[in-house]
Amino acid sequence: MTVSPSPFGVLGVGYVGLPLAVEAAKVGVPVVAYDVDAGVAATLNDGRSHIGDVPSEEVASLRERGLLRATTDPRELAGCGTMAICVPTPLSASGEPDIGHVVEAAETLAPALERGRLVTLESTVYPGCAREVLLPVLARSGLRPGEDFHVCFSPERVNPGMDRWGIRNTPKLIAGATAACTRAGVAFYSRFVERMVPVSSLEVAEFAKILENAFRVVNIGFANEMALIADKLGLDIWETIEAAATKPFGFEKFLPGPGVGGHCIPVDPQYLAWKVRSVRGETRLIDLAAEINAEMPAFVVGKVRQALGRGGRSASDARVLVVGVAFKGDVSDVRESPAFGVIERLEGQGAEVSYHDPHVPALTLKDGRRLLSVPLSASVLRGCDVAVVVTDHACIDYARLRRLAPALVDARNATRRSAGEREEGADRPWIVKHAESGPPELEWESGETTEEQRVLPRMADVSRAG
Repeated sequence: MTVSPSPFGVLGVGYVGLPLAVEAAKVGVPVVAYDVDAGVAATLNDGRSHIGDVPSEEVASLRERGLLRATTDPRELAGCGTMAICVPTPLSASGEPDIGHVVEAAETLAPALERGRLVTLESTVYPGCAREVLLPVLARSGLRPGEDFHVCFSPERVNPGMDRWGIRNTPKLIAGATAACTRAGVAFYSRFVERMVPVSSLEVAEFAKILENAFRVVNIGFANEMALIADKLGLDIWETIEAAATKPFGFEKFLPGPGVGGHCIPVDPQYLAWKVRSVRGETRLIDLAAEINAEMPAFVVGKVRQALGRGGRSASDARVLVVGVAFKGDVSDVRESPAFGVIERLEGQGAEVSYHDPHVPALTLKDGRRLLSVPLSASVLRGCDVAVVVTDHACIDYARLRRLAPALVDARNATRRSAGEREEGADRPWIVKHAESGPPELEWESGETTEEQRVLPRMADVSRAG
């Protein structure tokens, strides 16, 4: 049995699917990008990218060469020799795996299946999902998975915002329902991935993907717990970590922060926890790490209250500027961002909250309200009572932020990294500056002082969307 060489159908062209589609198309594999979102399909067909890591110039070039076309019509998948499922796998409201999008994608593919086709699943799932859920749905085509057509699980390893590692040079795990399936999957992906890593079963590949992110959850949780301990002891956690990191063996540096975000780290280990509970087991270390990470937004808000208190203010009448709302630096992705927890808690205590994020022009809160990013102007900085750095974007001038904000809480250590110095009298880390440090230096963008600059705007007036 051979795998049809082209075209390549990608179901779901978001943070995972679009980079995959573009990498395949760049080596001459024609790609059909299928998405249920008509806006996404229209954007791609216009030669524009909706994902920060994929330049619009690449999309436009591939469109001009006829190597990439987007559609919302599942019938256009009928001629695809290989089809990859790259849809979201979130948690349900009750915290259980929601694989509904995977099932829908499989149901979409079943009518398009023919003998010799290859179907791969890249979405993160729990061990056993591909065999127990995906294969039976695809079998509705009347064809036998592993015999009439090939099925593989090959988990995505996308890291938004990272330039060094991408689809091509990141080793790619893969496993098939049969040995022949694995060989077919390796043959296809090897066209645009430098190193394929076959493993013995679908379940091992599924487990390995979750293990990767569980490793990060546990180590970030450990770093956050050390930060909480250091705070109690009056020690500098970031200096301590840098000191420990000088050891050339037996230590890997993980940094504390306001919590964890993104689709993978907060979500994937919960897939494993759910699966283990189904066989009456426990994931004690993962559960504890997740609990610690979930506490960090409240810890940061506590530091905000502390900084305000030094100036005789309380959160109930404070104007708070959140700097950075993406889940990590230099990306626009806000999925599961700890900024939501920080904003929610501040507002719950009566604070008036606005935010600045050059990568996120608008933010929809969990209650449906919509905020717009405010400029990081002198008037906005002087008009807040405290600024809190939640996400460290490289393009932000942290020296200016520290100079102009009346008080500053830094949950990412961004201001010290940019300054490269310690400020005498400041109880670093976390609280870099509080109101007792004195009024901020005046700074206007240009020209003479205007009426707008003399009358400080309320944050709500510049942050709420109409």
